[in-house]
Amino acid sequence: MARSRTVYRPIAPVAYDCVKLIFVRDGSAILLSEFGEQPVTVGDVVVLGANTLCGSEPEDSITVTTLYLDRDYLVDQVFWQHAALLADRLDAKDFADELYSDPAQILRLGEDRAGMLMPWLDELVALSLDGPAPERFYRMQSLLFAILDVITAYVKTTQVRRSSTQRKGRRPGPPSPRRFAPLRNEARQAAELLRDTPEQRWKLHTLAAAVHLSPSQLGRVFVDAYGKPPMTYLMTLRAEQLARLLRETGLPIEQAMREVGWLSRGHAARMFRQAVGVTPTRYRQLSRQRRCAAL
Repeated sequence: MARSRTVYRPIAPVAYDCVKLIFVRDGSAILLSEFGEQPVTVGDVVVLGANTLCGSEPEDSITVTTLYLDRDYLVDQVFWQHAALLADRLDAKDFADELYSDPAQILRLGEDRAGMLMPWLDELVALSLDGPAPERFYRMQSLLFAILDVITAYVKTTQVRRSSTQRKGRRPGPPSPRRFAPLRNEARQAAELLRDTPEQRWKLHTLAAAVHLSPSQLGRVFVDAYGKPPMTYLMTLRAEQLARLLRETGLPIEQAMREVGWLSRGHAARMFRQAVGVTPTRYRQLSRQRRCAAL
């Protein structure tokens, strides 16, 4: 799916269960994510992995086109791109996690090179407005591939040492069949429990018991569904809730941390910074500065 919009107000950190490519077309903003505080302007592309928190503060306004890409679709592309090295689609998922280990990046294409992409982005937006349609699939895919062909040269990757010999030694026997399965109900139920009560002192075994799975089973189905283990997903939820409390209330920071389930200030500060890019103290300062500027 592709959408264009102009943003005039700050956007609180939020995470999507998909990969996002955000193309800056006009204006500028300060982004908050795992890369910290970073400015973006015309000619920049923001790459966000699935379940990666990101917020923004426009400088007057910013106009962007955002591509929302399904994680499973992208894993399929990695599989076919590196088919000589990979055993199956599940192998491709691990390979992609290693190759694209940085979940938040800013690509500085420059205004001229990014300008080449705008007609393709506009057509993608027009084609996706009415939802998916089989007759538009190949055109949309060709436009996406043309865009990816330009921007992937700027994406930072991690070297993955792998050869056919290494793969065969690591995975004896024939490749497993590719698996395409619906989202397990237990994964949805576990995610709902975490979303409803992030402040609870969840342990993997208690969450697993609540959805009638073993801890190892829950770990597998949850990662398949959401791309992260349950406890990492919980950390993201707590960071989102803490950000809201820091913005909207005057609670002392330590009390706000306890409200979302973090009892250690040091641990909470590390987890929050990992998710949002700044410390809780800095985030509250930025929120207050924005409110003062708006008065």
